[in-house]
Order: sequence, then structure tokens, then C-alpha cells
Amino acid sequence: MSNLVFERVSHAYGNLRAVDDVSLSVDAGELVCLLGPSGCGKTTLLRLAAGLEVLQQGRVLIGDEVMADGQRDVPPEDRSVGLVFQDFALFPHLSVQENVAFGVRKAGRSERAARARAALKQVAMEDYGEAYPHTLSGGQQQRVALARALAPQPNLMLLDEPFSGLDVQLRQEVRDETLHVLKRSGAATLMVTHDPEEAMFMADRIALMHQGRIQQIGRPEELYYKPVSAFVAAFFGEINRLEASVHDSQVETPLGVLDAQGFGEGAAVEVLIRPEAIKLLPPGEHAGSGQVPGTVVTAKLLGRTSLVHLSVADPRQELDLHLHVRVPGRFLPKEGQTFSIDLDPHQAFVFESRKRA
Repeated sequence: MSNLVFERVSHAYGNLRAVDDVSLSVDAGELVCLLGPSGCGKTTLLRLAAGLEVLQQGRVLIGDEVMADGQRDVPPEDRSVGLVFQDFALFPHLSVQENVAFGVRKAGRSERAARARAALKQVAMEDYGEAYPHTLSGGQQQRVALARALAPQPNLMLLDEPFSGLDVQLRQEVRDETLHVLKRSGAATLMVTHDPEEAMFMADRIALMHQGRIQQIGRPEELYYKPVSAFVAAFFGEINRLEASVHDSQVETPLGVLDAQGFGEGAAVEVLIRPEAIKLLPPGEHAGSGQVPGTVVTAKLLGRTSLVHLSVADPRQELDLHLHVRVPGRFLPKEGQTFSIDLDPHQAFVFESRKRA
């Protein structure tokens, strides 16, 4: 059953259409990430679900009950929604226990205290009930904010960039803990993020937004391996771009031949290739799919992967192609070293050229 449903929702600020005809649902126990660049409408959509913005067009339902439809507008406190904001929004004058209990409004004092303790235990903060927010680390404050949102046992959790204020190492730790807490709660969760790796880590499904519209929605692997547009493909990381044209339903590139079914003969297309799709093989070991060898310009170790800058001659152009290749682990070939090229076609995508007249 869907705990949250947007039906053809649109919202504008003056002449700016922040959300444009969006339909989306989030099921019980499911975590959906709204992903996209700044200003794409994802936070506006979250605020409409929470009741923090007055709906202008469409319908918002939570648990099969209409929350807003242009005539009815249920206030936030009556929507059974837990909210975790970017800045955590903890009350500095209240203890951790009091902060968490604050979210449990419709209960007696003893039940509020019991629910607060249970929520703090969920996030491993039960020993900090008497502490105050300013004495906690950023990660601990995030856990308290999550506990406060969970304490009322909402049907829907809404998280707005909840990890953006944390340093990289702490962010990885806290988001892993948060994912497991949310899954155990069974609530439907809608989370806003601009970080594609974070969305892939957290989400059952990702809704990628651009200019107020959802460009593609699906499982993380669907968006990564089957993008519907160049925007979607490029949003999930660095991309090598090549211009080409279609002949006999194929695109011929210096890296190999790619399928181009659905494009007309001679159509101008853009080929997008992920850096990890390019495999470097010693000369003579394997012919590879590439038509010409690649020459190393430089190579850098980036921790878990190495980035190789590669120069590949393009018979169609005066200038060589400059490509980036990602290789797992430590791989630092010398400048000028040559390799045969093999290409993984599952990570190479053909779209209509943006330069088309």
C-alpha cells in the first residue's frame, strides 16, 4: 500500500515553476530518494508532503487520506509525518530526552517519556537523555533528530539533506545507521539529496528531478545502467562525451562500434561513456574493441580507484580524444605507455546530439 502519493502536483513561486506536474508514490517500508541539482524542486515537493507549503495544484495523499487538494489542507501536525531537517532543528534549551518527547504530542507524560526512551534506544542514544544538544557531536545530534521524528511512530518519514552537515567519514557511518533504523521502523520514507552516491546507497528507488520534473524513476541500477537521457547518465558521475553519426543502426567510434537502433540514417548523436567502461589491455594481449590504441597522458591514484588520462587518435577529427579511465585499486602506468582498448557496451549510451540544429 502506498503511504504517500503525489498526483499531478505543480507548485510555483511567482513566475518560477518549482514543481511541474509530478506524480509519485512511496510504499510502506520503502525509501525513495528525490535526487537532483539545486533548484530542481525536490525540497519543495518534500515540503508539500509535510504541509509546510500550501498546495497549488494536484493532490497529496498520506495513507489513502487526502492531505491537500487545493481546497483541503491538513496541517503538518495532523499528517502523521516525521521530519528530519538539514540543520537538525533541535531545541537548545531542552535536554535530549525532552527534545525527543516534544514530538509526542497526543500522549500523557509517562507515555511520552517512554516513547522518547524507546526512540533514543533505536538510534543508540539512550545514555544521552540528560545531555543538551550543544554538548553532542554532529553525528549524535543527527541521531537525536531522527529519534525525535520516529518517536510519534509516523506513517511517513521525510528527510531533507539529513547528512549534508557532517564530514565525509562521519556521513558514511551515520547514513548507514540511519538506513537500518528507517528500515526497521517500517515507515515510508522520502529523502532529499543532491548526492547521487548517497541516493544509490540509501534508496530502494530514485526519482531524479530536473527543472521541476521527474526525469526518471526506478531502482538505482536502472538509472545507472539504463538512463533515459544524457542528463540522467551524466548526473551519476563523470562521463566521456563523443560526437558521432549513425550508419546502418550503428555508431562507429575509435573505442568500438555501438548499437544505435531507433535512430535514422546519418543522425547526429552524442555518445556518453563512463570512465569505468573503458578497459586497458597490454598491446598484443587482446585485440580489444578499440580501433586504435590509447596513450597514457598521466595517471593519478584516487584511493579506491586510479584515474588514467588517455589520448586516443580520432580519424574523424584533427585533435585526439582526451578520455578518462577509472581502474579499481592502484594502477599507475607511465606517461606514453600504450594500451589496447576494450569497451563495456553496457556503460556506453547513445542519445540525440545536443548540437543538432
